[in-house]
Amino acid sequence: MSTASVKHFRSCSLCEAMCGIVIETDAGKITSIRGDAEDAFSRGHICPKAVALQDLHEDPDRLRTPMKRVGTTWSAIGWDEAYALVTSELKAVQAKHGKDSVAVYLGNPTVHSVGAMLFAPAFTKSLGTKNRYSATSVDQLPHHLAGLWMFGHPLLIPIPDLERTDHLLIFGANPAVSNGSLMTAPDAAKRLKEIRARGGRVVLVDPRRSETAALADAHHFITPGADAYLLLALLHVIFAEKRERLGSVEAFTDGIDELRATVASFTPERVSSITGIDADVIRTIARDFSSAEHAVAYGRVGVSMQEFGGVACWLITALNVVTGRLDVPGGALFTKPAIDLLKGGGTYGGSGRFGRWKSRVRGLPEFAGELPVSALAEEMDTPGDDQIRALVTHAGNPVLSTPNGARLDAAIAKLDFYVAIDFYINETTRHAHVILPPTAALERDHYDLVFHVLAIRNTAKYSPPLFPKAKGAKHDWEILLELTNRFRRGGFIAGLKARIETAVLRRAGPRGLLDRGLKAGPYAASGLSIDALEAAPHGIDLGPLAPSLPGRLRTDDKRIRLAPAVLLADIVRVEAALNRAAETNGSLALIGRRELRSNNSWMHNSERLVRGQRQCTLLMHPTDVARRGLTDGERVRVSSRVGAVEVELEVTDSMMPGVVSMPHGWGHGRTGSQMSVAAQHAGASINDLTDDARIDTLTGNAGFSGVPVHVCKASSSTDLEQ
Repeated sequence: MSTASVKHFRSCSLCEAMCGIVIETDAGKITSIRGDAEDAFSRGHICPKAVALQDLHEDPDRLRTPMKRVGTTWSAIGWDEAYALVTSELKAVQAKHGKDSVAVYLGNPTVHSVGAMLFAPAFTKSLGTKNRYSATSVDQLPHHLAGLWMFGHPLLIPIPDLERTDHLLIFGANPAVSNGSLMTAPDAAKRLKEIRARGGRVVLVDPRRSETAALADAHHFITPGADAYLLLALLHVIFAEKRERLGSVEAFTDGIDELRATVASFTPERVSSITGIDADVIRTIARDFSSAEHAVAYGRVGVSMQEFGGVACWLITALNVVTGRLDVPGGALFTKPAIDLLKGGGTYGGSGRFGRWKSRVRGLPEFAGELPVSALAEEMDTPGDDQIRALVTHAGNPVLSTPNGARLDAAIAKLDFYVAIDFYINETTRHAHVILPPTAALERDHYDLVFHVLAIRNTAKYSPPLFPKAKGAKHDWEILLELTNRFRRGGFIAGLKARIETAVLRRAGPRGLLDRGLKAGPYAASGLSIDALEAAPHGIDLGPLAPSLPGRLRTDDKRIRLAPAVLLADIVRVEAALNRAAETNGSLALIGRRELRSNNSWMHNSERLVRGQRQCTLLMHPTDVARRGLTDGERVRVSSRVGAVEVELEVTDSMMPGVVSMPHGWGHGRTGSQMSVAAQHAGASINDLTDDARIDTLTGNAGFSGVPVHVCKASSSTDLEQ
């Protein structure tokens, strides 16, 4: 006899959007997943990815017990044996080669797990290594550093007020697909339509006429990696035509004269060639933006993942400041989250840190305790003191998600020891000696610590576990806490203190720690607590973004640094690149792209997300196709300095001539991976083409955008454009 259907209200944890969902179950089985029309933030929106929560929960490929590899053979082992093996092997490596011989890599899904966010920092600290890495440095690192250098904290990233703006200027972002990134905005497509419906404008600058371009009033192609030049020219126009007006922040902003002097030589005519945008169009963009009553500029991965990502991210915020768009409704504002991460420790604790040490081989700078992941492979395969000889990964697949994946793949295979906290044997974890699988998303509680800090509206929502964890299963925070306890150093007193602390943390768990954070937050006086959130399953609306400066600033003097010295100094590098003659040698510029049904590589193991319309294709403009004698749908060979792949060609005029595009996260054909659905839709990895030598040398972030590639028929041994 069937039991009655039960509805569970949660937030989807598969991307940044925080969409509210209704999951119906019957007799402990999921029968449907749909958008929650009563959700305080997402208003019923849902994207195709949400069904992957069920697919992950039920996936027969998902690991549910610790696994040990000997040669190519995997066998299940118990938790005690796994913990003991991991502890002894990692300690042995550090005893022989030094504490920095062990590296840690935290993948993107880490930020979607509240348990990992709360407990991973203590674990990495317990290892005592400076070789810490994460997905931050192949993504949003320049945005964090702009926040640090301008406002005093890396999480002080201004958020566009989509609900009240009437002019949205977008650089290198596709919110219609991402639903916002560093701008959490579920159903972003509808929100863009609402801007236009109230008489506003949406303008997109991007090398591809994307899904967002279809919703915009204007789209402008730009040469990949040239955003800094366009922004310098826009600011030049603002100052040259005396359109600057800082508004309410003028009284506590320094550096306006320095910025004016810096942009003086970057006229629209001077940058037109390198950007691919006509000088008159540049002036029109600047005038329209500065003339709008409520406007805001926003940029994302197309801006941050390039040679001048640090400068470009800074200049977007500078453009908002000098046109009076910062800290005003309809412009760019800071959030007032229920749990304020600016106060505590953790990944971005304190005021943020930068450059306290550098990587061994190339001297790349540290940020918040992490080194740029573009250095990870070379730190493994370059002999010498402190060479990485062991690795710990959490929720990561860096072979597919970081530059020059083939080099990293080979380097990981030669390590003395590798342990992965993951529930898949994927393209990276296939090299692990031990895998410790955590519970899946629906078996643990959820609260979006980071994305509430980056949302377009202040809300709070807690989701308790939907299913109890299986007997013998471990949450990621339990795994991290146990490993932390085993790696803590010190004598009897320190050990006793550690055991007491571990017992307290185990008893509290993420739920207890969240409750403490809420009760120490800005809404505590109104009774906001974990109990209050549990009693509000659709979430609680805490109101629109509001002006908060100068109080929210974390600079020592509570002043905005409009022209930080470190960024002004990098203009010398920008200037030098502008003066260099462009030498393409017939190459094309490769950029990535985001697909609606994909975010992280493990999602390709969901049959519902990979079937249907082709996803892993190379987009190319018809003129570039004709020049090479290619045809739509054929397989082509794409090669770069570091490698080559074969992929299906898709001809489209949505691409800027001279630019090609591949999505990220594919390349599931490597031997040893045990993701059966993904293997049937292998595709090719864009990161077998991206170059670990291409970085923003200021910040250390990977320079994915604009990698030079050659394209020819897959059957040809030479590139046709030669």
